[in-house]
Amino acid sequence: MDKIFKDKKAIFLFVFPALLIFTVAIILPIIISTYYSLLKWNGIGNATFVGLKNFKDLFINNTDGFSKSIVNSFILAGFSVFIQLPIALILALILARGVKGENIFRTVYFIPVIVSTVVIGQLWMKIYHPDYGMLNIMLKNIGLGKFAEAWLASKKTALMAALIPIVWQYIGYHMLLMYAAVKSITPDIFEAAKIDGASEFKIATQITIPLIKPMLEVCVVFAVIGSFKAFDMIYILTNGGPLHASEVPSTVMYNTIFHKYMYGYGSSMSTFIIAECLVFTLVIRKLFSIRNTNEA
Repeated sequence: MDKIFKDKKAIFLFVFPALLIFTVAIILPIIISTYYSLLKWNGIGNATFVGLKNFKDLFINNTDGFSKSIVNSFILAGFSVFIQLPIALILALILARGVKGENIFRTVYFIPVIVSTVVIGQLWMKIYHPDYGMLNIMLKNIGLGKFAEAWLASKKTALMAALIPIVWQYIGYHMLLMYAAVKSITPDIFEAAKIDGASEFKIATQITIPLIKPMLEVCVVFAVIGSFKAFDMIYILTNGGPLHASEVPSTVMYNTIFHKYMYGYGSSMSTFIIAECLVFTLVIRKLFSIRNTNEA
């Protein structure tokens, strides 16, 4: 094995196919999209080079609600980090301690992740339906009918109604990652802590959570980046409406490119989303590394 790792030709042979696929599928489209962002182009005719005008229009002369969509994506990121991840962590800690039916619960919590987003979206549309939706029926049955709403059609509630299914759908995903991390910790550590009289709460907060920080960092990155590039669920439920109340950057980009045929302007949005995801990934990693250094 050591011989293989020292053989540069062997390393290149194994790495090159993956690098080629990554370049063609990821790097090349990013470069092309960045180039398109410097053009005024409808996707068919001749393109005109406009430099950074698209980015200027995006943030200074903004008229399509893109700034509002960025705020909405930050709200989703906040929900994901401060609601979705804590719930996933609690579930992972409980399941990893060996509750009865552990394997069944683990599978059930993960089912929403593997079910098609279209199916999930249709399910929640039925829940939110103003006439026969389960939510409004439940409110009426417990005497709170005055709070019944057309949840996806109201400007006041559409954003929250669209964000809740996204947060719910991926709780099981983060739970499984954290669960695997907890399970990788040697049981001897927990046994020693119990012998010393540590409670389950102290074991969780002072032993388990610190030991799975690398996985928590991964989950935070996934949650934040997933929020910034969220598209499918919001597109299915509201398509960014009503009156752009639930727009996120990806839905604005999609409508700009495929409905308004403004490929250059839409590409500037995609370039911004890529840059935003990269910057926040680096920031989150830096914050975790600073905290680990301070604790050390």
